[in-house]
Amino acid sequence: MRTRRRRTAQTVVAGAAAAATVVGGLGLSSAPAAARTRDHRPALGMENCTATACHFDLPPGTYDVHVRLGGESASRTAIGGETRRTLLAETAAGAGQRVGRSFTVDVRTPEGEPTGPDGSPGLDLTIGGAAPALADIRVTPAAGRHTRQILLVGDSTVCDQPGDPYSGWGQHLPQYLRKGVSVANHADSGESTVSYLGNPRLWDTVRSSVRPGDLVLIQLAHNDKTTDEATYRANLETMVAGVRAEGGEPVLVTPVVRRWFNADGTLDNDTALLVNGLGVDHPAVVRAVASAAGVPLIDLTARTRALVESLGPEGSKALYLYDEKRDNTHTSPHGATRFAALVRDALVLGRLVPEGRVRRG
Repeated sequence: MRTRRRRTAQTVVAGAAAAATVVGGLGLSSAPAAARTRDHRPALGMENCTATACHFDLPPGTYDVHVRLGGESASRTAIGGETRRTLLAETAAGAGQRVGRSFTVDVRTPEGEPTGPDGSPGLDLTIGGAAPALADIRVTPAAGRHTRQILLVGDSTVCDQPGDPYSGWGQHLPQYLRKGVSVANHADSGESTVSYLGNPRLWDTVRSSVRPGDLVLIQLAHNDKTTDEATYRANLETMVAGVRAEGGEPVLVTPVVRRWFNADGTLDNDTALLVNGLGVDHPAVVRAVASAAGVPLIDLTARTRALVESLGPEGSKALYLYDEKRDNTHTSPHGATRFAALVRDALVLGRLVPEGRVRRG
């Protein structure tokens, strides 16, 4: 299940030439010299932005982004970044009001899917929303001891999809997290547990990126169509052991459902609930491995099933790419956002992320 890869063009603007650009209705100059990072370098700020985009010439790493939103008129501003990630949901500010927000972002190469193109070096942000107004921005290196990573292992339903309208839930998870928690999305289209473990660009990279205390969310099943149950179970156990060996905390995630309704309006069938042609009930195996290994479980199959069934055959079309592609597996931006919210709720309910580190709005 591999979607077509294509790189969307991003506006890249750098240097002091943009320092006097009018942003959010205000004439803004470059960052004041007093703004400094912990290692006494000047913080990167508005001199790197236009009204619609910012580019920061930074090496791979984890960075805190502090923004002030608002202008002379009422505004609604959203911030995206890198490969179509949603970093801050649309945020309202009244006329003359300034609203502060902060988030932590992962910058890496490749910036999207691990087997995809490298993308643009540095950190690229897009300024959008119904009435965008960016009043100020500061980018500083995140303090490692105060920052926790959530690494994602998954397939095309999770990954940073490069081309609209495709969207993975991992691509939209960052908008629900506050400063101090970053999402490093290592999900890749078309991967099964077999192929993910067998590709050094995937599993080996994840293992080498895990720091003590990091969460590693693992959702692989959609492409294990020919994987027998013993192999599927063993592959999950290998991943669990590998994360623990690096000091991380593995979290097993059952797969999102396919939109495949029965006549009675339920999703109680093998196609919807990810039972493969060999009769392997993927969600059931994931649950069993989590229980046996004492691993936290996010039952995203149950959560997405409840949501899709509640919306019914017609209302649930908007969650997937049914109208655009007749696709009942891959999610739209709206669907990926709704599914990401379910993951956020499960992280809090399982006490994996403190309530104070997530956004509800």
